[in-house]
Parts: sequence; structure tokens; C-alpha cells
Amino acid sequence: MAADSGARRQPTFTKVDQLRPGTHGHNLIVKVVDSKMVVQRGREGGPQGRQMRIAECLVGDETGIIVFTARNDQVDVMKPGTTVELRNAKIDMFKGSMRLAVDKWGIVKAAESPAEFAVKEDNNLSLIEFELVTVVE
Repeated sequence: MAADSGARRQPTFTKVDQLRPGTHGHNLIVKVVDSKMVVQRGREGGPQGRQMRIAECLVGDETGIIVFTARNDQVDVMKPGTTVELRNAKIDMFKGSMRLAVDKWGIVKAAESPAEFAVKEDNNLSLIEFELVTVVE
């Protein structure tokens, strides 16, 4: 194998309690606490051969938990008890609360080793309601 030309930057990882509305580019290592399928449409071999699956997953680390919206192939990775690495994640707002998501520019993969931390389940960032306030100067 050829040596990798140019040193790769090591990603910096964010903790769940540092996530804020409207931010993106987060790298996190989280444990999946729970996962529930919310949308399942289409079937294999259908007219487009496309299936749409969306699951809401509760993920967290030692600082807190948040709802992660898993789409399609991401759903298979997000099994309860699994430690997952999220790359280039973003915060979407849904009815005034934060949801973590990874679009086509990011990566959702099982972590190489299980996390050593205990998930702090009493700090759910998705339960905090945010309101868009217009500031008049």
C-alpha cells in the first residue's frame, strides 16, 4: 500500500452538551441508548428500487443525550448499546428542539471500540425548547 501523502488532520470531537442550534461540522463518539423506526416506505425492487427508512435514536455521552435522526443505511448502524462515531454531524431544528443528523457529506459508523463512558441520561438536549427571537436594535 502506498504511504498516505500529506498528514491527515486528526478530527476534534465535540461533547453532546456543547451542541447548539444551527451548528454543523460536529464529530462525536456516542452510545446509542434507544432507536425507534418512525418512517418506513417503499420496498426493495419497487418501481425505483428505493426504500426510505427514518429512525429516531437517543444517543449520548457522559455529558448528555440528544435525538439523532438516522436515515436509510444509518438505521442499521444505530442499534441500542452500540458505540457510534458521527462525522460532520449537524443540528436540525424540529418543532423548536434540537435533532442531531448526518447528511450525505458525513459518516455514521460503528466505533472501533466500545466507549468507556456511562451515558448521562438526565440531560436531554432535545427536551430544551428554543424560540427564534428577532432582536430589534
